[in-house]
Amino acid sequence: MPAFALVLLALCARSALAQPVQGAVYVGTAACASCHAKEHEAWRGSHHDRAMEEASERSVLGNFANAKFTHAGVTSRFFRRDGRWFVNTDGPDGRLADFEVRYTFGFFPLQQYLIGLPGGRLQALGIAWDARPKAQGGQRWFHLYPDRELKAGDPLHWTGIDQNWNYQCADCHSTNLRKGYDAASGTYETTWTDVDVGCEACHGPGAGHVAWAKRPDDARRADAAKGLTVALDERRGATWAVDTGTGNAVRSAPRTTSRELETCARCHARRGQFDDAWHPGRRLDDAFRVSTLDAGLYHADGQQRDEVYSLGSFLQSRMHAKGVTCSDCHEPHSTKLRAPGNAVCGACHAPARFDVVTHHHHKPGSAGAACASCHMPTTTYMVVDPRHDHSMRIPRPDRTLALGTPNTCGNCHAKQGARWAADAVARWHPQRKGGAQTFAESFAAADRGAPGGRAALAALLAGGAQPAIVRASAIPRLARYPARDGGVLLVKSLDDADAWVRAAAVRALREADAALRTRVLVRLLADPSRLVRMEAARALAGAPERRLAEPDRARFEAALAEYEASLRFNADRPESHTEFGIVQLARGRPDAAVDAYRKALALDPAYAPASVNLADYYRSRGLEREAQQTLLAAAKVDPASASVRHALGLSYAREKRLPEAIAALGAAAKLAPDNARFAYVHGVALHGAGRRAEALRVLDGALSRHPYDRDLLFALATYERESGDLAKAAQRARRLVEIDPDDPQLRALARELGQPLR
Repeated sequence: MPAFALVLLALCARSALAQPVQGAVYVGTAACASCHAKEHEAWRGSHHDRAMEEASERSVLGNFANAKFTHAGVTSRFFRRDGRWFVNTDGPDGRLADFEVRYTFGFFPLQQYLIGLPGGRLQALGIAWDARPKAQGGQRWFHLYPDRELKAGDPLHWTGIDQNWNYQCADCHSTNLRKGYDAASGTYETTWTDVDVGCEACHGPGAGHVAWAKRPDDARRADAAKGLTVALDERRGATWAVDTGTGNAVRSAPRTTSRELETCARCHARRGQFDDAWHPGRRLDDAFRVSTLDAGLYHADGQQRDEVYSLGSFLQSRMHAKGVTCSDCHEPHSTKLRAPGNAVCGACHAPARFDVVTHHHHKPGSAGAACASCHMPTTTYMVVDPRHDHSMRIPRPDRTLALGTPNTCGNCHAKQGARWAADAVARWHPQRKGGAQTFAESFAAADRGAPGGRAALAALLAGGAQPAIVRASAIPRLARYPARDGGVLLVKSLDDADAWVRAAAVRALREADAALRTRVLVRLLADPSRLVRMEAARALAGAPERRLAEPDRARFEAALAEYEASLRFNADRPESHTEFGIVQLARGRPDAAVDAYRKALALDPAYAPASVNLADYYRSRGLEREAQQTLLAAAKVDPASASVRHALGLSYAREKRLPEAIAALGAAAKLAPDNARFAYVHGVALHGAGRRAEALRVLDGALSRHPYDRDLLFALATYERESGDLAKAAQRARRLVEIDPDDPQLRALARELGQPLR
């Protein structure tokens, strides 16, 4: 393996070379500048231009004049030496050492720094520079995880696997990025054409266009495509005219493609990547899996929660439904808004109707009078970076009261509370418009498992009027309900026009009966979307594949090869090896599965799913001691892993070691109070050990956090009936029937406890 310095030298040398991608060749931003001077000048100094730069006098913004910063007992020092930039901080071994800053990452409102480690790795330092003016609290060093005490060995420590630039960040900050991970050596040879986000990141490989520009005039006129990889022309010829009746603009012709949106989505979306041989003009789902509106990432009404960027929010908006694209509002070369403040909204929403006190009910020119304040509220990420929610929603403080979702009024009027805000909105707009996000109540009910949740999800899917991302988000929620009807709605969703919906439906059917999977998923092995084909192959692996006819088997093998290639692309991550192990085990290849789990743990010893799956394999072979040793090793690496503690408790229970089992299961429930299953199993174990009163307390406490959990309710009803508390047991049974009125077992329990049924 070459020395690290030589690897970095090779990276820098390769960055200037044109790289081939499926017959297309990248030429670099410099080749575009002479003919497109206006666009190039707008791009210079933009967030795209400064997405990543070599450390230099121009690019480095932080204080490296022997500045010190202390966090979690570690004092880091930033200094210059021989014209270069260094930080003295705790390294991979936990000891203080000097590390050179090789690249800057972004520039406002914060700037991160990349440091080289052996094996071609670039790692993002956890201490960042606050680039805001001092008056705004900036011009200081700060830690991106201020509430975490991160030590070497933690995946989130700057030297850890979760701060690795090559995997986590690189694809969106440079042009024509090729990760170049070699699984055999565990090293990277990452290359790029432009170190920043240049012209070809959005317009695709440019060699064909450069060649076109050099042809004679007649030859150029004959090539309508101009040698471009993709034509980002969805706005060409389209106009927006304001309807005098509504005050809102209408597009002169419907938008019929998503080329521009998918080009932007490649980086402005929460997504997973499984191929880097992608360029604009190709299907986004040929290389990326976009996250849906899942609980934890989004609130039930679709508002951003975790760091989800923009796409998932925008796709649920009325703007997207009406044909708006990113560049309607944003100038794509400078990345700035096309007009300042409310003027950018006023291009489509008549200011005389909307930019007035009678609409916004705030003092003109105040923060509350800004369109974005009410319709695009911000959430702050990375400590200092407020980002607008692009779902462009109508404020709904009434949903804060009903569903517990945030409302933008509370950003300025927290003391007055949601009731005050809801009453004010009701006075201002008695004929209230609910907004585009009509799925909120359905998702909230489903996420709580409340009565009516399943029917509400079914209505979302059956209506066909909801945005594709909403339909795709409804499917995994629906899959959590018992499918006594064979998953009819899930099967119907396999015919949805949108690939994300089809992929979600396939994934939801993974655990369905093998015969059903074989019958309904085979045709999707030939789906035009690579994502759908891969999901179909993954769902058919194992028992269903053995039922396939010969022609179908060939398609299955081809789709499975695509799926396995996606896992190999991410062979630098433990998730991929664990997933490969699960598939291999399903296919009857246990040795390959065990090898995959061990590779996952070699990459990240704290990755609990690999340990749990490996232990479960040992359990299935009757090797309980080996299972326990695996889990004990995992618990030593990460004592706070609830899933490892839970699996360890189950292992002890199988050996009738009840005190140890109860202790481990209780620890799991305490570590993960949001996991109803962990609390349920802990309660059942307590009851089995004769500690019945304690079991009831544990289960009842868990039910207060999960009031509609079927297992908790059923266990409480059963145990309370045994203890003679028939009134409480009847109350539980009544709620169970409300949740699932078609379940014969629940109805029988309710009748036994004297509950009248309709």
